[in-house]
Amino acid sequence: MKCPYCGFDESKVIDSRPADDGERIRRRRECLSCGKRFTTHEVIETVPIVVVKRDKSREVFNRSKLLGGFLRACEKRPVSMDQIEACIDSIESKLQSGLDREVTSDKIGELAMDALRGLDDVAYIRFASVYKNFADIGTFREELNKLDSSK
Repeated sequence: MKCPYCGFDESKVIDSRPADDGERIRRRRECLSCGKRFTTHEVIETVPIVVVKRDKSREVFNRSKLLGGFLRACEKRPVSMDQIEACIDSIESKLQSGLDREVTSDKIGELAMDALRGLDDVAYIRFASVYKNFADIGTFREELNKLDSSK
C-alpha cells in the first residue's frame, strides 16, 4: 500500500478490524520508510448486476428503486423498516449469488412479490397491482382469490 505522506510502496499492517457490519475491513498501517501511520479500508468488489427491462433496455441494478417500491407498497402498514431492509437484503443476496450477471425485471418483481406475500397481504396486493398492471377489477379479484387460497 502506497504511503499517502511520502509515496513509499511498502507498509505494514498494525491493526485490522471489521467495519460497517462486516462489509469492510479497516486496517491501520505504518509506512516502512517514514514511519507515519494511516488508515485504509478494504471492500469486497462485486460484479454489478444488469437488469434487462421489459422494453429490452438494460440498466445496473439499483437497490434504492426496489426500496422505493417496497416503501410505497408498505405505506401506512404495520411493517417496520427493518423488515423491509431484510427483504431487500435477501433479494439482493439471491441476485448476487446467482450465476447470471443479467437478470430480468420480471425476475426481480417475482422475488419482491414473494417477499411481500410473506410480509403483509395489503402491501403484496398494492405491489402486485402495479407490477402486474391490473387492467380491471376482475384481474384484481383473481389475485385476491389466489392470495386467499394460499392461506
